[in-house]
Amino acid sequence: MVGSAILCPGQGTQTVGMGKDLAEAFPEARAVFAEADEALGTKLSAIMWEGPADELTLTHNAQPAIVTHSLAVHAVVGAYLRPVVAAGHSVGEYSAYGTAGALSVADAVRLVRRRGELMFEAGQARPGTMAAVLGLDSDVVEAQCRAAGGDDAIVVAANLNAPDQTVISGDPAAVERAAQLLKEAGAKRVLPLNVSGAFHSPLMEPARQGLAAELESVQFLNPQFPVIANATATPVRTAGDARDGLARQLTAPVRWVGCMYEAAKMVDADTQFVEIGPGKVLSGLLRRIVPEHPTTVLGTAEQLSTFLEQHA
Repeated sequence: MVGSAILCPGQGTQTVGMGKDLAEAFPEARAVFAEADEALGTKLSAIMWEGPADELTLTHNAQPAIVTHSLAVHAVVGAYLRPVVAAGHSVGEYSAYGTAGALSVADAVRLVRRRGELMFEAGQARPGTMAAVLGLDSDVVEAQCRAAGGDDAIVVAANLNAPDQTVISGDPAAVERAAQLLKEAGAKRVLPLNVSGAFHSPLMEPARQGLAAELESVQFLNPQFPVIANATATPVRTAGDARDGLARQLTAPVRWVGCMYEAAKMVDADTQFVEIGPGKVLSGLLRRIVPEHPTTVLGTAEQLSTFLEQHA
């Protein structure tokens, strides 16, 4: 059994075909996809496996797709892990609570579908945008956001992904002003993102209020091991704190660098960081934050089969 820190990816990692090989190879994974379909009352699995890509990319589909994929992986390999801590990036925090036994598959996918709907609605009511800033320290990015913002428009650091990679979010005019200031401050690149709103910014306040009510209607259990909250980069051990953190997350920055530093403090040198779900984005970020810790990526049937052979 492997001592592990579980990492669960967030939005943007979805691809057409995701998880299909898992369902074909592992009955445990197939059962998770079926449970998600039943909970949502629609064939999410068909959208995941067959597309079209435009439909899968819609926020209310992408978010439950990613959570379902991660929990399907966990259903196969969870018995071989000895989790010390878990963390998930943005919507991946719901997956992390699923691995910790705090949320059922059905409740997790229903919550994140509603989360996606609320985020989209908030973006329609007050259009916003986001941009990735490469090659600057996050404190410089935050300072330039303060300089670019004002009474008429908001821009904030929304995703602190790596020491030199931060995503900014807010009103389009303020994001544009911040982008220019950041280029002048030495950013290597400022890349506009194709999103439907200013996620993880104060513009998501209407979505936060709606989500808080949804979270109160769902049964949470105390996690079986700590889950590090995006909004605070601190470990969560109770159901109440889990609810609070997930609601705060919509308007607060994803403090991923802080989350990984906190995780690294909670594990020993032999602990394996295991990324479960689509892609390998978080493993790449981990190497830039705490490179001394080994990582394993588990997202495809081939990767899971190799892992199981090694740990049988």
